Formats: sequence, structure tokens, C-alpha cells
Amino acid sequence: MGGLAALAREAGHKVTGCDSGVYPPMSDQLRGLGIELIEGYSADQMAFEPDVFVVGNVISRARLADGTPKYPLMEAILNSGKPYTSGPQWLSGHVLHHPTHHATGPRHVLAVAGTHGKTTTTAMLAWILEHAGLQPGFLVGGVPLNFGVSARLGEGNTFVIEADEYDTAFFDKRSKFVHYRPRTAVLNNLEFDHADIFDDLAAIERQFHHLVRTVPSQGRVVVNAAEASLQRVLAQGCWSEQLLFGNGLLNKAGFTAYGEPHDFHVLKAGETVAHVQWGISGVHNQLNALAAIAAAEHVGVAPQAAARALAEFQNVKRRMEVRGVIPRKGGDITVYDDFAHHPTAIHTTVDGLRRQLQSSGRGSERILAIFEPRSNTMKLGTMTAQLPWSLEQADLAFCHAGGLDWDARAALAPMGERAQVAGTIAQLLDQVKAAARPGDHLLCMSNGGFGGIHAKLLEALKA
Repeated sequence: MGGLAALAREAGHKVTGCDSGVYPPMSDQLRGLGIELIEGYSADQMAFEPDVFVVGNVISRARLADGTPKYPLMEAILNSGKPYTSGPQWLSGHVLHHPTHHATGPRHVLAVAGTHGKTTTTAMLAWILEHAGLQPGFLVGGVPLNFGVSARLGEGNTFVIEADEYDTAFFDKRSKFVHYRPRTAVLNNLEFDHADIFDDLAAIERQFHHLVRTVPSQGRVVVNAAEASLQRVLAQGCWSEQLLFGNGLLNKAGFTAYGEPHDFHVLKAGETVAHVQWGISGVHNQLNALAAIAAAEHVGVAPQAAARALAEFQNVKRRMEVRGVIPRKGGDITVYDDFAHHPTAIHTTVDGLRRQLQSSGRGSERILAIFEPRSNTMKLGTMTAQLPWSLEQADLAFCHAGGLDWDARAALAPMGERAQVAGTIAQLLDQVKAAARPGDHLLCMSNGGFGGIHAKLLEALKA
């Protein structure tokens, strides 16, 4: 929604927005654009008398224990009869399928879908197109460091968008991405998530197939070859070109990689077509790169050119972002911020850091995983059994369990003394401070603000 606000502001509209507990980097970006942020959902915001209300999918008709509406503003909008729409619907009608300053027809939309890696892959793809001179518009669920903003209209005929499978709005329960109608669709991976709105994996697969149905026959669907769930999606029908990517495709059509994640050759149908050497770690990012290269090729960017762009890719804020380094005799202590919140993402993030340390000859240095189960799926406790596995490469794990309805200590019991649980941020800080020692890597993982724990850790360790 912050990205939508930025696009609307760039298009010349006056924009205000409200939310509860807005946190950086989005809060900083919006204020920098002159977009007023209002805390809460009070009905008195009707006084602004906007031409249209754009409603995010956090909004519902829920009521509090005393019977009053949780979102009074929404009730006031409905009662007034004022125009309202969803974020994806507004985006579709005003940006994605609307002529640009330099084009006479709809844009070529490149949409990146998947349970994991959407933000990073979308940022990679946008940067590849920018580096190639295509001046794309984009909407990313984070802040790409190469651009410094999460969204822009762009001057070219392409638009790159992070395609989320979460529902559109309380009045439109379709996945957001069905509104985007891409000509190039990336299906990065697919596993069970969003347990608050999907009953099982098959329900999510149906939504992904709704996306596939919207891709034209002249379009391209870029698919992770290793995902059985995505093969089931395609088996329901696909009317576009299919291009596979993944490891192990050396003798098959599609894109694959050969080499280490930070230095690898890109092959298409077994032939070397590019070489990527960059400062990004992790096999997952190697796969993200293959997906971005395959998608960019569909709009005329050669793999060699894409690889040159990736050499300058700076990643996204809150993706293994180093928030600070505390000098210590015997080894510096490094504090990271990462968006990981699903067990698979946590496992991938911790494993990526472990591999990075090993490849630099620092494999003996400890990783302290500090996380909070904050997503709706994690809060429901549907994936607690996977937590010990997700943290297996961490030396110590610290869980902020405040507000959970399930027993985090029981879930982490298989880790024994390697895991600690805290009910408050203050208690969590005390636990980490007591355990941290020179040379440690403090990896903070959450899809929220995490109570500002990164700055608090740095301050406490400096003291």
C-alpha cells in the first residue's frame, strides 16, 4: 500500500494514508514523498473528502470485544456511499494497463510470484531492465538499494511487479495477482503459507492457476523446475510459452547455473550464455537470479547484459542487511536485519549466512538467530514443528513469543539449551546480551518492526 501511495503521488495526485504502527523503511519513504501518515483508522478522516478511498487487505469488518468496529473509517466509508476500491484494482486501472508518457498502449507487465523470494527477484528484474535502458516502472514489497524507493511509474513500456497471492480486500477474496494480467509471469516457488486464508496447499495452487490463466498466448511463464506444486499448477492448463529454470537442467531446455552462488555460469539448454559474479550469497539467490534473467530475456534483454546488471545489484533493505558492527577484541559483532518469517525462509536465510561464513574461512564464527513468529501463518501455530529444522544451522536461537497462543518453548524443545524464549523485547535483549561474544553474527528475522530490536541491540552492545 505504501508503494501504491508513492505511485499515486508521482502521478500527481494528493495522497494521505492511515495505518497502525507504520515503521521504517516505508514510513521514512512516504514522509519523504510528502505523504501524510495518520495513525489509526478514525472516522474523522472522512473530513479529507478524497475522490476515492483505496482499501488495503488488512482492513476488515471486524469488531472489538465491546462491539465497536475495529476499523471505524471503513464503516464510515460504507455508510457514506463514497467511492472505494482495492489496491490491486486501482493499480490495474491507473498504472499497469494505462498508457505511459511514451507509450500508446498498455504496458508489458512482468509479475513475480512465489512463496519466497518475490521481493528480491522483483528487485533484480527491475534493476536488469533499468541497467538495459528500458526505464521500467516497478512496485516492490521492499526498498531495492539500487533505486532507494519501492515504487516508481517509470518512463518505459515495461512494469515489474511483486505478485502476491494474498487476498485482495475484504470485499474481493481473489489473490492480488489476478488483477495484474502479466505478459511475463515468474512462478518462483510454491508451498503452504497464509494459513489464515488458505485451507491447504491445493487452495493456493488454484490461485496460482488463476494467474496462469491470465497470461496471453504470446506471453511467457517462467517456472522453477524443482517445484512439484508448480508442476501441478501447470497441469491444470497453460496456454503460454513455458521456460524452466533451476539446478540440474544441464541437458534440458531452460536456464540453470554452474558454480558457486556468488560466482557462476548461466546455461540455457546446456549452452553457456552468461557469467554472474556478485556480492550476493545463497543458492536461493542464485535461483532468483536465473528467474530474473529468464524473465528479462522475454523483453529483449540478453542473458549477458542481465549478468552485467546483476554484478551491480545491491539487494533489498531488510534482506541480510547489516545494521551495524560492534568492534570487539577477538572479533567484531555484526547485527543483521532480515525479513524471513516462514520456516523455509528462516532456514534459507540462516543457511545462506552459514555458507557465506564458511566460504570466507570464518565457519567457526557463531550465528545467533533472533526471531519472532509474527506472520498470520506463524501466529496460528500451523508450522511450529518446522521451527527446529529452520534453525538447525544456528548456534543459538532466541524467540520473541509475546502474544502467541501456542507454546514456543515446547516447539523449540528439540533444540535443547540452544534455544531460549522471551515474552518481551526487553527480556529478549537481556538474553542476547548475556550470550553474545566477540565474532558473533546476530541475525534478526521478522516481517515487522520487531520492536526496534536492531537499534536496541547495537546500543546495548556498545554500552
